[in-house]
Amino acid sequence: MKHILITGVSTGIGYAAAHAFIAKGYHVYGSVRKQADADMLQRQLGPQFSPLLFDVTDHAAIAEAAKKVEAEIGRDGLACLINNAGLSTSGPLMLQPLDDIRYQFEVNVIGLFAVTQAFLPLLGAKQNPGHAPGRIINISSVGGKIAAPFIGAYVGSKHALEGMSHSLRRELQLYGIDVIVVGPGAIKTAIWTKPSATELGISEGSDYAPMMTKFQKLFVKGAEAKGLPAEVLGQRLVQIFELRKPKTRYTVVPRRFSDWVVPRMLPDRVMDRLVGKATGLLRK
Repeated sequence: MKHILITGVSTGIGYAAAHAFIAKGYHVYGSVRKQADADMLQRQLGPQFSPLLFDVTDHAAIAEAAKKVEAEIGRDGLACLINNAGLSTSGPLMLQPLDDIRYQFEVNVIGLFAVTQAFLPLLGAKQNPGHAPGRIINISSVGGKIAAPFIGAYVGSKHALEGMSHSLRRELQLYGIDVIVVGPGAIKTAIWTKPSATELGISEGSDYAPMMTKFQKLFVKGAEAKGLPAEVLGQRLVQIFELRKPKTRYTVVPRRFSDWVVPRMLPDRVMDRLVGKATGLLRK
């Protein structure tokens, strides 16, 4: 039985991925931050699921989880690490507190690589590991390539994740460990309905307030309402993992032409005007 580790499995993409891998016969380790979630998922997902209790910003807890997994499956190793845990903050960068921006990167970038470093030996990043090298799948976003207003810190964290993932993949050729980036578009997930992504917060009463409200209706609420079911992405992750020669990056979007192809074809200044008109940001 192959072992898969997925971070952030309590809801959304992580939960869907855990369910999809278990349905294909894999054993899944999944990280959660609360014991209540661990107990609930253990009941729902059954004996092929093993919860790990840690926050990606808690490096000591990550180290303890790595020791636990090594004690249980050290000889077999991990077949795949899926770095899914993350969050989204929103607000104009001119007003967003630096501590909020810093925390966005602490979770989506530093936390991701803290987990990666801790579990790399179990993926085969050592001499004579005794098992085949594993793979790393880092969950990015369309925002890792296309920048939207009012989620600049999130976009920045995903750009950083993508750049570092490409560097890591080239470094890990030494051990035969592949690194794949998956950039979803609109997915029906709780990340876009949490207060950090939907409340006006720092924008309230500012020049940006009406534009921020319009943006949420067009982008944030639209992403949750019209996005792909998380289950679709969960199944896609299994397919990508099982490919013998996967690509280095995959984009999974509900409306590929309008949401991915066209924005990447148009010149930046054209996209600026289109986004500005749609949100009211374009100065008249």
